[in-house]
Amino acid sequence: MTTGMPAPARAPTPRPKGAATSGVNSESVVAVNPRLTPSHPASGTAALPEPGPRRAPRSGVSDPLSDRATAFLIRRTLCPQQLDKGRNTPTPTIDLLPPLTSRNDVDLQLYALIAIILRESVQNWYTKITSDETFVAEIVQIIAHCTRALEQRLRKVDLESLLFDEIPDLVDKHVNTYRAAHDSVAQPPLQANPHEIYHSLCPLPALSPIPRPESPSTIDEQAQNEAAYRQLLVHGVLAILLPTEDLENDCLVALVGQLFSELIIGDIVANRLSEPWLIWEGLIILTRVIRERTNAAPKGPPTQSSSDAAPPSERRGLSVQRLFWSFMQWCFVATSFIRLLVTTLASSRSLPPRTRHMSSHSEDMTRQKAEGEAIKATNPLETCPGLIRVPVLAFRIFPAVSNLIEMGVRMPWLCGAMSILHWIAMTGPGRIAHVNGALDRILSHSLIHARILDPANLPPLLRGARAALFPNNMPGKPSLTAPSSAAELAALRRRCATALWGLVPKPLGRLYFGSGSGSGGGGSSASRSSWWAPCSSAASSTNSDGRREGGLAEKVGSAGASAGRASSPRGTWAAPAADRGGLAGSSDEGEEDGRILSEIEAGIVDVFGDKYCNKHLLYGILELVLVRLMPELAEKGIGELWEERLS
Repeated sequence: MTTGMPAPARAPTPRPKGAATSGVNSESVVAVNPRLTPSHPASGTAALPEPGPRRAPRSGVSDPLSDRATAFLIRRTLCPQQLDKGRNTPTPTIDLLPPLTSRNDVDLQLYALIAIILRESVQNWYTKITSDETFVAEIVQIIAHCTRALEQRLRKVDLESLLFDEIPDLVDKHVNTYRAAHDSVAQPPLQANPHEIYHSLCPLPALSPIPRPESPSTIDEQAQNEAAYRQLLVHGVLAILLPTEDLENDCLVALVGQLFSELIIGDIVANRLSEPWLIWEGLIILTRVIRERTNAAPKGPPTQSSSDAAPPSERRGLSVQRLFWSFMQWCFVATSFIRLLVTTLASSRSLPPRTRHMSSHSEDMTRQKAEGEAIKATNPLETCPGLIRVPVLAFRIFPAVSNLIEMGVRMPWLCGAMSILHWIAMTGPGRIAHVNGALDRILSHSLIHARILDPANLPPLLRGARAALFPNNMPGKPSLTAPSSAAELAALRRRCATALWGLVPKPLGRLYFGSGSGSGGGGSSASRSSWWAPCSSAASSTNSDGRREGGLAEKVGSAGASAGRASSPRGTWAAPAADRGGLAGSSDEGEEDGRILSEIEAGIVDVFGDKYCNKHLLYGILELVLVRLMPELAEKGIGELWEERLS
């Protein structure tokens, strides 16, 4: 039996021919991969299933976003001297590089971004000068020192107030200013430059003078001022975060400052994120994620009875039975809601108070202030207006969203009803929505901190940003490309409006946008006149802050529809059937949906349609974040900070 076994092993002579094409003989193939040794006589079909499992492991390696490919990218770029050591059991990258944060999964994604930036901006020219690798290692050490210091400062910042109160307030001001600038009271032949109006209402020295296409000198001067402004921001951050010995190295400070000011702030934040098409693409992606999560949510058992699926003729005969079961279903829903509300309010007592984090933040802020330390230590919340505790329901994100969708103009009664409910929750019995109230604790801990501000959401976000900015870990053509023509830009704007319209239930949406009842629409002007007329006087007025209260959709709706008709590649104002998400139907419904999409474009989508205005918003957000992380920037100038560190 043992002497007869080698004969079948040498039988499949055609197999070495396939391997000979790559310069490998049959014995080496058998030695490398023992699975290639046949256990039964060879045949033409016996070898076919083998390529399947051999190619399967390559799919994970080819993914540039996988953890294995990311670790190899970091090791090859930042630790090239470790490639030849320990191939079987390589040392983890977290042991070769200094930690950036307190989480390894976040460090992996951050180091991947740093590796790509250093490879393309430093190593591509530095390796041509010398083979020394200590320079890149020093840059990595400096970046790690800055990120650890930023993390320590980030722990002392009230993130929920920053993300849901202060930043939405800036967005709300941007929406008001944009509408005031682009809805000028000047009538033809008089013309007003929207950029001048916006810049006068929200002045930013870095974006002056206003660039004019007919004057190239203004474009160059504004670009120089913006570059100097970015350098000042980065040098102020470095003066606070860098060690003193690193600040004395002018070459190192210049290189690190150039990396952050031009590549990160200038290229990514100012030039890319301010593009209207990129913001619209982001909104489309956001709506897609929301729909996927909504569809993936577990659904309960169907509540319809067998009579609901019957034809209309049979439903009329069972109207009493259907009414009874509908009443019972609503009773069950009301009971479940009341039970959930009582259970949630009862469990809110076990949640920690929000003032604990806020008090530590205020104490740290008072220690950092040199002047008036004794006065601020007695009552820091009264002397620092920015540290006043704000209930979650009083965050500016709610009025910002209401203003963005023009709820005060379209549904003033709804705004009034919500204001009454808000006042009752804040000052009514129990004050459940006041600071540290039952509802306030639930919203803060169970919703914001447990779901939105969960640190586990940061690695996927960084991975997605790397995939969008550097596809295949290269600074090549990004996955999101800019439209090449005005027609493509108009189609993208319509697609963004369609994506936003897809999030709203159609009956509720048609009611909100003034759709006619019954047949689902008809004419847009006729359907809107019933509710728009009482608000016509307030729609064209502004308040003392220069805030336009509404009326933009009424004035620009027809213009947006005509622009869509002129710019659509298909020659129609409506979006293609594939992009409308089920909007195609009868002609009346199509006209009504098209009118609604035009109003969404004019009232919501177009507020981010100007790159120059978007830069004001992005730089304002950047300044706000830096000041919250480093309050010294708001107290002293950049020169004073450098003199204190170097003196």
